[in-house]
Amino acid sequence: MKVNPPQVLAFGFLFVILIGTIFLKLPIASEGSLSWTDAFFTATSATTVTGLVVVDTGTFFTTFGQVVLMILMQIGGLGLMTFAVVIALLLGKKIGLTSRLLVQESFNQPTVGGMVSLVKLIVIFTFTIEAIAMMLLAIRWVPEYGWQEGLFVSAFHAISAFNNAGFSTWGDSLSGYVGDPLVNLVITCLFIIGGIGFVVLADVLKRKSFRKLQLHTKLMLVGTLIVNSSAMLVIFLLEYHNPATIGSFSLPDKLWASYFQAVTPRTAGFNSIDIGSMSEGSLLLMVLLMFIGAGSASTGSGIKLTTFIVILIAMFTYLKGRKEAVAFQETISGTIIHRALAITTISALLVFGCVFILTITEQTPFLATLFEAVSAFGTVGLSMGITADLSEYGKWIIMVLMFAGRIGPVTLAFALAKTEASSIQYPKGNVITG
Repeated sequence: MKVNPPQVLAFGFLFVILIGTIFLKLPIASEGSLSWTDAFFTATSATTVTGLVVVDTGTFFTTFGQVVLMILMQIGGLGLMTFAVVIALLLGKKIGLTSRLLVQESFNQPTVGGMVSLVKLIVIFTFTIEAIAMMLLAIRWVPEYGWQEGLFVSAFHAISAFNNAGFSTWGDSLSGYVGDPLVNLVITCLFIIGGIGFVVLADVLKRKSFRKLQLHTKLMLVGTLIVNSSAMLVIFLLEYHNPATIGSFSLPDKLWASYFQAVTPRTAGFNSIDIGSMSEGSLLLMVLLMFIGAGSASTGSGIKLTTFIVILIAMFTYLKGRKEAVAFQETISGTIIHRALAITTISALLVFGCVFILTITEQTPFLATLFEAVSAFGTVGLSMGITADLSEYGKWIIMVLMFAGRIGPVTLAFALAKTEASSIQYPKGNVITG
């Protein structure tokens, strides 16, 4: 039986999840008894860099268990094929066409050229950024927790943040550092850089001029700036007088908290205030941000920011009566627009179907259920506090969403479907829409 690249990626992620489940079930990995479902859920959450948890990471898992989570987050964030290529290079083996095609599929690249160079750049950049972030976080946490624990939590949060995983060794995530400039800046810079996309980073490092950047890079940079700043302003205004979130904070702390919660739904999963206490307007905004997600070929998920932007551009192009969608004086092809529509439609139907099932299996409020489902699909990890209370059926539904969100809805569809090329052309028909 011939296996296509999407199927290899899907089975590869599943294999890593299974291995992670077995390690988390070992007696030395936890302080108590962990069911197979909860072990599989935690391994899935770590490998898909989601961050949803059914047990407290810091108190339930031992140092060994937390190291297992760190490894799963690193593999899940960079991608299974990235590590496979690195191991092959270290062993001096030649990277064949099949491996290059798998890397191409993993990073959603249009061509197979330059894949090995891209992998090398990604690995070097990732470990360099994580090491720098670890040292910066150690400035805050070593004096507070001592050398051993301080360095460990610094490394754990650096890996978790850069890979947009959202796992924390503290039950309240980063709420204890809501107004800390160092922690806020380091953590948010990590998941913004990790979520903006490796292709964008490589393009910026190579061209060093905005005018010379690729269209994808321009859309990501401008889109990220607009979305993050707009979300920060809206959350600041909506939560300003909310005593359960930022209402009692000083103005600087309100700004820090608003900034953090505006950027974290882009698949990061950390929180510095109680998510469940936020206003419904803020929560709905975060649902939208989680569904949009991060950038393509990044450590994040969701439909991806450029997908959302392409759909908006196509919509305005139609409303203005133009024939071609244009951005930064470059035409966006119809194939890209069709792909964006397919990604969004498949994603919306998947989330809708899973939410529908969850409303039957769970006894949780609808907004909390919707929030949990979209958070899982976007591999964000934010929750209104219902994850641990999910039924067995609910946990498996959330696992399906995390898995589908990480490998990508279109990749999953190609992995499950049998694609057939056809050269037959049919006469055009008229369909009344709208």
